[in-house]
Amino acid sequence: MKISRQDVEYVARLARLTLEPEELELMTGQMDAILGYVDKLNELNTDGIEPTAHAVPMANAFRADEVKASIGIERALQNAPRADGDCFKVPKVIE
Repeated sequence: MKISRQDVEYVARLARLTLEPEELELMTGQMDAILGYVDKLNELNTDGIEPTAHAVPMANAFRADEVKASIGIERALQNAPRADGDCFKVPKVIE
């Protein structure tokens, strides 16, 4: 095995996941299979193959930046469930 149960427990703790023992075994097997597949891909000869981010050549797909008028505070807050002056009012999410 390339990955141990302790490694899976550590990753689950980092991801704030609580896994049952049977889930830990399942995840350990699945992650080992994924790492085995990646290791198999490392056997491919990639000499002379240029790394790419896309399968086909791409030019810049973004539009040019243009200065435009903003929608204004009143219109931005128009559909807000709650507002406080010129700000959106949201529930506290950090204790």
